[in-house]
Amino acid sequence: MPDQNPSLPYNSAATSGSNFGRDQAPISSTYDYAAQLPVLEVVVTKQPRDRYWIHALLLLATILTTLVVGAGLQASFQNNAPFSADPKATVAFFPIGWIGDQYSRLALGIPFSGALLLILLCHEMGHYLYCRRYRVWASLPYFIPFPSLAGTMGAFIRIRSAIRSRAALFDIGIAGPIAGFVPAVAALFVGLALSKPAPPPAPFAETVEFGHPLIFSAAQHMLAWLTHAPVYRLPLERVYLHPIAFAAWIGMVVTSLNLLPGGQLDGGHILYAVFPRRHRIVTALTVLALIPLGLQSVGWWVWSIVLLATGWRHPEVPLRPGLDRKRKTLALLAVVLLVITITPVPIHGFGANDVFPGIFARHSKGN
Repeated sequence: MPDQNPSLPYNSAATSGSNFGRDQAPISSTYDYAAQLPVLEVVVTKQPRDRYWIHALLLLATILTTLVVGAGLQASFQNNAPFSADPKATVAFFPIGWIGDQYSRLALGIPFSGALLLILLCHEMGHYLYCRRYRVWASLPYFIPFPSLAGTMGAFIRIRSAIRSRAALFDIGIAGPIAGFVPAVAALFVGLALSKPAPPPAPFAETVEFGHPLIFSAAQHMLAWLTHAPVYRLPLERVYLHPIAFAAWIGMVVTSLNLLPGGQLDGGHILYAVFPRRHRIVTALTVLALIPLGLQSVGWWVWSIVLLATGWRHPEVPLRPGLDRKRKTLALLAVVLLVITITPVPIHGFGANDVFPGIFARHSKGN
């Protein structure tokens, strides 16, 4: 996901392929709304340089955290043990102590870690390469290691110079979701092919139940039609997903979150490129739509806050020229991707009644 600072002016770098990212003379673009033409001012500045050691260090740390999570997932899958959030389980969701007992177990996490990092890398490189194409200064991806169910909080790039047209903004915004979606679909089919019927949960076990986007059901029905294997005719809730399929699930969640139409998410950039004057109102409508979803999964309230914090001021882009018909048609693909990848309840048990029982449970009883 490209990260932009709305407080920065939109300074676009006039670069050449040989000295991109070095000392340059950027072109500061303001806009003459009376003439409807951009006014260019040459300002000599020094472009910031990438600190490659930071990118490398964060990537190595993210590889480690995703390997730890993946090793736990793989061990649970091989032993037919339902994925559990219980810290007393044989293999917890982030089994750092279990790994410490035998470091060779870390290799079990390679399938999950490799698939997930490939999806995230393709997503961010989609943004990055289109930034290079339009000579927009952007950093290499920053990966975020975190001891979560995924082992990471994702990745992002920083854009620090102007995007000089709506077409460039659109291409940069949509390139990431499409580039990440392709390996996520490949991981989905490979992971489903390796999945198996889920064992019945043990009594009183604190198992984690996940929701599934439409793309998962579509892929399962396609595999059922192609192979006639009984496992693909089971409900997804009764299929034990291989860790690679779980990496695909995370990839779909990341895609859908980034495509939310508002703020400075990828979907917000696409929205601004297509309908620049409607960006704020659509952002507000998206926030309103997330509020009832938060009753089933409070994570949606977090994203509504993100949109509120970033959505009211999108960096300005010249209104003319507008988008061509090809890009407007491609915007419909972004809507389709959002519909088939979004999961209204990603993880069961995190609704408002579960997280805030003292407030919402009492209110429900009163009704």
